[in-house]
Amino acid sequence: MGCTKSQPVDGETSSRGRTTVDRTSYGSSHVGVRKKLTRDTTLISVEGWKIIEPDPKEEVLGVESIDFNIAENTVAHHTSEYDITDPEETEEPKLVVRRGQPFDISITFNRPYDKKKDDLKLVFQAGGNPTPSKGTHVELILSDKDEPKQWGAKIKKQSDQVLTVTVFTPPTCYVAKWNFKLDVIKKKDDKKIIFRYNHKDQIYILFNPWCRDDMVFLEGQQEKEEYVLNETGRIYCGTSKNISSKPWMFGQFQGKVLDCCMYILDEAGMSWGVRGNPIPIVRKITAAVNAPDDYGVLVGNWSGDYSDGTSPLSWTGSVKILEQYYDTKESVTYGQCWVFSGVTTTVCRALGIPARSVTNFASAHDTDGSITIDYHFDEGGDAADDMNSDSVWNFHVWNESWMSRPDLPTGYGGWQAVDATPQETSDGVYCCGPAPVLAIKRGEVNLPYDGQFIFAEVNADKVYWSIKPDGTFEKVYIEKKGVGKEISTKNMVDSSREVVTGAYKFIEGSNEERVAVLTANQFGSCRPDVYEKGTEDVQFDLDHSEDVFVGQDFDVILRVKNISTSERTLKTFLAARTMYYTGVSADRVKSQKFDTVLKPQASTEIKMTVKAEDYQGSLKDMCMLQLTCMSRVTETLQAFTNMCDFRLRKPHLQIKAPKAGQVGKKMAFEVSFTNPLAETLTGCAIQVEGPGLQNASQNQTRSCWSKADVYDNSGSDSKKERQTRDCDHLQLETVGGY
Repeated sequence: MGCTKSQPVDGETSSRGRTTVDRTSYGSSHVGVRKKLTRDTTLISVEGWKIIEPDPKEEVLGVESIDFNIAENTVAHHTSEYDITDPEETEEPKLVVRRGQPFDISITFNRPYDKKKDDLKLVFQAGGNPTPSKGTHVELILSDKDEPKQWGAKIKKQSDQVLTVTVFTPPTCYVAKWNFKLDVIKKKDDKKIIFRYNHKDQIYILFNPWCRDDMVFLEGQQEKEEYVLNETGRIYCGTSKNISSKPWMFGQFQGKVLDCCMYILDEAGMSWGVRGNPIPIVRKITAAVNAPDDYGVLVGNWSGDYSDGTSPLSWTGSVKILEQYYDTKESVTYGQCWVFSGVTTTVCRALGIPARSVTNFASAHDTDGSITIDYHFDEGGDAADDMNSDSVWNFHVWNESWMSRPDLPTGYGGWQAVDATPQETSDGVYCCGPAPVLAIKRGEVNLPYDGQFIFAEVNADKVYWSIKPDGTFEKVYIEKKGVGKEISTKNMVDSSREVVTGAYKFIEGSNEERVAVLTANQFGSCRPDVYEKGTEDVQFDLDHSEDVFVGQDFDVILRVKNISTSERTLKTFLAARTMYYTGVSADRVKSQKFDTVLKPQASTEIKMTVKAEDYQGSLKDMCMLQLTCMSRVTETLQAFTNMCDFRLRKPHLQIKAPKAGQVGKKMAFEVSFTNPLAETLTGCAIQVEGPGLQNASQNQTRSCWSKADVYDNSGSDSKKERQTRDCDHLQLETVGGY
């Protein structure tokens, strides 16, 4: 590989009359690290405080070329999948290594290196103003010693004019792009003359889950294969009773993704002292991925109007989002929770931090830190929307990142919950986590960061209040099992869904679970009166029809049982509304009142039927509906209020594809689905994305008539063969609204 030296630069005279040297003044560009490529070089030398041209007659050890041994080093460091390291993908491959693990560079001189008369110094610099005191300027002298967990360099072998040097980085090394320079030191008349060789290509140093001394060390090869190296995955959505998966292309090795992630860290304004610590880095990532307060990667939009951007439902991966942000330096429009999570997984994995996307169904959004979700209803049983600031999202997707937590008591390392979706501010910024998952389970919400908010998401009690005529509030019901269900992530073995609810909470209703709730309330807005009970001798259970497709009718069912020895009279109000997946209600589609008399020990069902024409035209993204119920027992004043939700199902895509394809040639496949509606669908489109494809593509199809099948025959060029651990990720599902 070739390497050129900086041209002589005139020094500047300081106030003390000495000629000073600006480090950046001789940091000119140089050729890339390409094998067997040698270019003419011009030496400069630094003598004392002066930059001078060397005497051509002097016998100076000159650098002919530098080989970063990219192919060998990247395989050893599990970084060979990055496109920027691949000569087939870029004209000038870059070296990407992981900290705490040695790598080799080979230097070709104009004559054999002689350690008796030639002194060499390897210089690594990061940031705009590198200084030794900040750890951003590191000088290494060749040594036979390998100091553990320290920067170092030693000669590995010498063959004539080629010297191979092994470089050691500490497991706490700053994660950044590092500039590489080589100093040849010559002694002359009790002075040292330094000839510096600047290399134009930076070296990328990442976190290292394979290094036991790294804070992100992850035991088990299968775990690292999934949570660091896997470019594809699944993100789960829907409701706890109707869960579907959305294939997602994380693409952490693709194109400009790693450069974008480094740019995110640089723009975050973090001090260099924490650039090697995954705790503040991951916290900063959750802030940088959203846009509200720091012009981050992605703008959130839950309005349903995406006309001036891209619908969150249209994204199928992170690569296009990150590359657009990196190219334009402007926030990308638009995202919702699963998009924020997908991008966060990509950024973490690209930097070497093990990460995964996690979906919490019936996810509470506590706006006041009370660790209860409060709903208010008027006398007639209708929701008082202007007072209901808390909500329960049908699902919410966040992330887990793996790291040790030396800042906490022993035992809280491992998976940490982090969330880039801008919901509530933390320390004045839209960020969330990292919070130890174990601490959340135990209700220890005082441990950093944001445990109180995340605990409420998975284990808050839902408290229902009735507004009396005099304006006071009456607690009518506490639902203790309505939040935090079917917490899911992709299984690392295959593409199946893994339920991790047990990692976040004890079994609902168990003594341990109730203790965790009370422990959490000690650090929140504890209200002991909430848990006082009156007479309750009628049992209630709100339910609805299952497996309902868009275009079908469904029933809202309240099952009641009188367990007393006396007659009971019930006044019941049922309502159905369309809603956003965030739990925000939208349009009422039907409501109905019922008067019911229950004999002693009797049971009955109170049923309201919602027809397709009731909700047609009012559905929001993801076709979610919210069902509310309020029932009061006249004799005892016992009240039951509840709210549940479900998702109307949509047809799955059916895909027919050949068993094999050929690199560089088109591969045809057939995509089809059946329109379940009694009306024609227009503007149908199929979007295809995956690792190894030339580009994500979107194919427009013809209109689809009522109850008819629609087919799309698509073709895609294969860019290169790339390993994947989610072989059936092309089993797509419809994810857009109708």
